[in-house]
Amino acid sequence: MSTEGTPDPAPEPAGPVGGDAAGVPEPAPPAQPLDPPAPAGSFPPPDATGQPDAAASYPPPGYAQAPYGQPYAEPGPAGGYEQAPPQPGYQQAPPYGYQQPAYQQPYAGQAAPLSPSDERLWATLAHIGGILFGFIAPLVIWLVFRGRSRFVDDQGKEALNFQILLVIAAIGFSIITAVTLGIGGLLFLSFIVALVFMIQGAIAANRGDLYRYPLNWRIIK
Repeated sequence: MSTEGTPDPAPEPAGPVGGDAAGVPEPAPPAQPLDPPAPAGSFPPPDATGQPDAAASYPPPGYAQAPYGQPYAEPGPAGGYEQAPPQPGYQQAPPYGYQQPAYQQPYAGQAAPLSPSDERLWATLAHIGGILFGFIAPLVIWLVFRGRSRFVDDQGKEALNFQILLVIAAIGFSIITAVTLGIGGLLFLSFIVALVFMIQGAIAANRGDLYRYPLNWRIIK
């Protein structure tokens, strides 16, 4: 305690902030903020400021750019880039220069061709059928089997043209018979010759030969 008129002694200066002589440890400096994490899949890696490093190479080694229309690649374990698997419903485009084979339509509406024995059978019926059914028999046979056999197509048209000629001749003979009071009926005897021609055509068709009538008007080609 000071006496009157005597100043108090000055206080002793405090020790350093980091510690005193008693050996108190100095506190650790504050931690520096870590670099911001790089966005997923970003390249090149950012620098300390968080911006991409302009000096880094781009794209990275082993990186292959995905073709147009395909998903981008993801980085692989070895530093390279692996192509992502295709998405559901995604169809990979064919390589350049690849030609897809033409699609062949099934022959659903086309009937099987006739066998040789069936060809001879229907061609024979086309000739001989005119004796009983006139032009109806060769007409039906030709329309049904012309696309399944070239032989039946040819003989059916030949027999049909001959039957049409006989129909025209019968109409003409009938008119002449009426005008001549029955004398022109003798012209119908020529149908006996036509009957012989039809039998000859049936025999030739049964052998597989192309028959031609000696007298015919081939209207249907």
